[in-house]
Amino acid sequence: MAGVETQLMLSVGLIEKDVNHDVLWVWCYPSVSAELRDVLLRKCCLTLEGSVLHTFVFGQFSRTWYYITTVEVQEPTALKKVTHFSIVLTAKDFNPEKYAAFSRVLCRMYSKHGSPVRMMEGYIAVLTKGVCQSDENGSFLIRDYDARKAYLAGSIKDVVSQFGMESIILYTALMLKKRVVVYHPRIEALLEFTRVLPALTWHRKDWSILHPYVHLNDTELESLRLCTGYVAGFVDPEISNRPDLFDVYVNLPDSEITISQNAKEAMTMGKLHKDIGLLMVQSAEHADRTDGQVIKDISVKTKEILTNLTSLAEECEDSKITLETLKRRRLPSATENFLFHLAAAEQLLKI
Repeated sequence: MAGVETQLMLSVGLIEKDVNHDVLWVWCYPSVSAELRDVLLRKCCLTLEGSVLHTFVFGQFSRTWYYITTVEVQEPTALKKVTHFSIVLTAKDFNPEKYAAFSRVLCRMYSKHGSPVRMMEGYIAVLTKGVCQSDENGSFLIRDYDARKAYLAGSIKDVVSQFGMESIILYTALMLKKRVVVYHPRIEALLEFTRVLPALTWHRKDWSILHPYVHLNDTELESLRLCTGYVAGFVDPEISNRPDLFDVYVNLPDSEITISQNAKEAMTMGKLHKDIGLLMVQSAEHADRTDGQVIKDISVKTKEILTNLTSLAEECEDSKITLETLKRRRLPSATENFLFHLAAAEQLLKI
């Protein structure tokens, strides 16, 4: 029997573009809500103007992850009058590599047989046995794809080398559960960058904060606003004129990070931030250190801060910190300010 990984899969769908340039949602199993289907059609590159083919995109909407693989139909094929198609997988977990590999197998099946029935058989095989085996279409084994590998797949070293000491702004924003918006016109660059950021707060291992591909659409923005803190990616430059959506704005092509006016007080930097920033930069510059080791270096420093915070809380009534507790420590004002907001983010603050 298949393990818990298969219970994370929710659905498989199919979008086609025909010779008349019409794009249609043609099939899904078992089902997808009308609202989610609209979102998925918007994310699928076949509905976009222009002829740019995004072979693989992923994102999250309303706590459902989606993974879309798009291919151009090549001869020989059983598909007639179809020029392109997209396989859409939805799931409860973040694991781009796993679902990209699975959808490639499903793409080959559909190209060869021209019927969703074969795809459904492959999907059910993975759902029930955790494996989809096929000589001509390749095999897929769900247990080859560990969640931890997905968390470590991006490059934290690239992020730190691009932003240097300013990387501390990203670290602070994530530690304080702030709203981080990232802009890049190219979706592939956006996905590659944003997926790494939750690793800065490795102690939480929480990738549910990641919304790497958001459109300036009311339904999507409404869903985003329900999250307390997030990392959200946009390809539309208009996002820079929406300060209501971010505390920290990252312009990726220009390597610029801006802190919004309303977040400046909570994000005040001091010696503690400088020390963490230096640690990040020195660790990332070290040629022999892997991305995993850099994440560990940052995580060790984070644990040290959290241990100090927890020990402060233990001295207090109800194990909750008050501003008075912090003031008695006579800490530098920026450190006191950071620890106060961090205690709130970690639910250690007395309200």
